[in-house]
Amino acid sequence: MIEHIAFGIIIDDIVFPQGYTCMNVLGGGGPQTAWGMAAALGAGETVGLVAGVGTNLHTDALAPLRAAGINLDGVRITGLPTPRAWQTVEFNGRRAQVWRVPPETLGAQLARSWDVLPPSYRDAQTFHWGIHPAEPGSYAFARELTALGRRVSLEPFRPPERPLSDDHLRDLLAACAVFSPNLREAQRLTGHEDERTVLDRFRALGCQTLALRRGPDGADVWNLEKGRGVHVPAVQTTVVDVVGAGNAFCGALIARLDDGIEQAACHASAAASYLIEQVGLPPALPDLADYARRLDEARAGLQKLSMD
Repeated sequence: MIEHIAFGIIIDDIVFPQGYTCMNVLGGGGPQTAWGMAAALGAGETVGLVAGVGTNLHTDALAPLRAAGINLDGVRITGLPTPRAWQTVEFNGRRAQVWRVPPETLGAQLARSWDVLPPSYRDAQTFHWGIHPAEPGSYAFARELTALGRRVSLEPFRPPERPLSDDHLRDLLAACAVFSPNLREAQRLTGHEDERTVLDRFRALGCQTLALRRGPDGADVWNLEKGRGVHVPAVQTTVVDVVGAGNAFCGALIARLDDGIEQAACHASAAASYLIEQVGLPPALPDLADYARRLDEARAGLQKLSMD
C-alpha cells in the first residue's frame, strides 16, 4: 500500500561555481523527497512518486529510485518533453534556474491534483512538495488533502519578493501540517530578521509543525501548538553538492512524524546527510548499519527548545 507521496521530476544541467558541469541529473525535488522518505522508513515499498515525463527520459535516469524500491506507477509518460533546466550554482549556495523546455509544458508535467494520482496512490496519508509561497495555486491541492485529513508537508522553492500578508500566510499554513522553509526563506516570508519574532508570527497564524532548516547548522523542528521544539545537528560527512538535501530532510521528516518530532528530526538529518555526498541521488538506500550510526549521531546532538 502506498502511504507517502512526493511530486515532480526535472532533469538538471548543473553549472558549478568552479566552472565544471554535471548534465542529466535527476532532480526536481520529487526524487530526493521520495528517497528521503524511503531511507527513513528503511524501504521504499510504501513510497510513491508522481511526475510527468517525456519519451526522451532515459530509463536509466530512474535507476536509483528503482534500487530504493520506490513505486513509480505515478510517473506517467506523456507527449510533452521532460521538464529540464539549467541550474547555475554560486559559491554561496544560491542557484539560478533557466528552463530549457517551453513554459507551457510545466503545468501539465509538474501537476499536483487527483487527476495525476493513480488509483493505488489515492489513499496515501502523507504528501510533500515544493511551492512558490506567493502563488496560492501552488498549494490549492494541499488544501483539498488537508480537508480530507491527509498530512501535507510543504517547502518553498525560493523566498518571496516581499513578505506575505497575515491573511495570505494564514491560508498557506492552514493548507499543511508541516511547513519547512530555510531560515532565510522564513525571514523573507514574515518580514522579520529576529528569529523569535519569526516563530511568534508563524505560531500566531496557525502553523502546526515548523521545520526551520539551517544548512550545515542543522535544523529546528517546532511543534508550535505546544511551543516546544528540538534542534537537530547536521550529520557530519563529506560535502560534494548540497542540492536535494533539504528535500530529503522534508521527506524523511513527514514519513516519520508519527514517531514524534524528536525521532522524525533525527531521521531527517540522517537522510539528508546522504544527499550531499554526491551530485544527484545515491545509487541505493543506505547500508542499515551506517544509517543507524548517522541516526545515533543526530540523536546525540539533539537539543530541546522551548518558547516559554
